[in-house]
Amino acid sequence: MRFGPMRIAQIAPLVESVPPRLYGGTERVVAYLTEELVAMGHDVTLFASGDSETSATLRPMWPQALRLDPSVADPITPQLMMMEDVRRVAETFDILHFHVDHWPFSLFSRQATPFLTTLHGRLDLAELGPIYARFPQVPIVSISDAQRRPLPQANFVATIQHGLPEDLLTPLAIRASYLAFLGRICPEKRPDRAIEIASRSGIPLRIAAKVDRVDQCYFEEKIRPLLDRPGVEFIGEIGDREKSEFLSGALALLAPIDWPEPFGLVMIEAMACGTPVIAFDRGSVREIVVDGRTGFIVSDVKGAVAACGHLRELDRATIRAEFEERFSARRMAEDYVALYRRLAGQELRTRHAAGLRVVV
Repeated sequence: MRFGPMRIAQIAPLVESVPPRLYGGTERVVAYLTEELVAMGHDVTLFASGDSETSATLRPMWPQALRLDPSVADPITPQLMMMEDVRRVAETFDILHFHVDHWPFSLFSRQATPFLTTLHGRLDLAELGPIYARFPQVPIVSISDAQRRPLPQANFVATIQHGLPEDLLTPLAIRASYLAFLGRICPEKRPDRAIEIASRSGIPLRIAAKVDRVDQCYFEEKIRPLLDRPGVEFIGEIGDREKSEFLSGALALLAPIDWPEPFGLVMIEAMACGTPVIAFDRGSVREIVVDGRTGFIVSDVKGAVAACGHLRELDRATIRAEFEERFSARRMAEDYVALYRRLAGQELRTRHAAGLRVVV
């Protein structure tokens, strides 16, 4: 088992399909990781919604993504059922890899198959401290070193940054002529700042973003009135097929975030297209953007406007090369396999030491 193919379970959230039809950062990363693991020769089972598409063995946990299922009034129930279904077959895997926050901590701490959880969201919420203190031995993977700061007591065993398939998004021969905002319309992403930066720099802005139900009031009250400004175009939510053209045509991606960004997948999506990133210095930004090489790290709107005047100084081929070296899905998968083998090996040594029968 140590050097051969592994039997790996990937357990995804049920809110979106894997991969998601449009927006969905966590589910997109799970899809990229799963496909790379299969390509590397591992035996992978994906626990996800039934409308997911994968080269792995799909174990559908709900007929379709919960976000698209109007019949589901309580999304906790399908997730809880999935935990139990995974537990019942846990012994058939070498490793269980969860992407559902702290859901598995209690149940899977009480069984023998090694497991780990990648945390994809923010950790600076007051209610999270007690649950991580209660389970200090559960192996946790952070997606940036910055993500760890609010929970120093958690058992972080690795930081593994996200990656994209190298051919998913590519630079296109398009004249760059506008600034881009990509992702979600929400207070922490600060699309209002992006509009201000574009207005003050005199460069058009195109906004390709999703509006979640929880952010609808914010959009209507704070953002929609700003969309009438000259040069601002709101095109709505887009998928991977549209991103290469959208990002290749941008002078820069604006990431004027106002929260401790755990990773920021849109930043490496821009880099895959050779597009510079202008990002506020929050969360993981300094771990992704190389200031003056792949973009500019700024502290305020004034700094972002000034950075717009230096975008032509950055080499887009260099930005793409930086993406290929640091943020490929294969690199991400190789990092995870190394961790899987380490955790599985630790479990085997523990069982040997305890005099338990080990079947490999």
